[in-house]
Amino acid sequence: MPEEVLFESESSQSREAIASYLRTVAENLESGNAISLKAGTESVTLDPPARPTFEVKAEREGPTDSPGELSIEFELEWDENGGDGDGGSGQLEIE
Repeated sequence: MPEEVLFESESSQSREAIASYLRTVAENLESGNAISLKAGTESVTLDPPARPTFEVKAEREGPTDSPGELSIEFELEWDENGGDGDGGSGQLEIE
C-alpha cells in the first residue's frame, strides 16, 4: 500500500521536552480531542477513533558486529473511513 507522509518532524530534544509532547498527546487521547502537529509552516490535525490500533516497536539498525542506532517507535493506526483498529498481538505492558 502506498504511503503519503502528511507531516514529519525530527529534531534532537531533551527527555523532558519529549515527555511533555507525549503528555499532550496522552491528554488529548484521554479527553477525546483531536491531535494537532505543527512545525514551522507545516501542520496537520488528526482525530483518532475511540479504539485505534497502538503499535510499539523497539528497533536496532546497523551492522550486527558494531554499534548501531536504537529506537522506540509509538504508532497509532486506524482506517481513514472512521473504523477502529484491527486488534493486536496481546496485552502491552510499559514499565
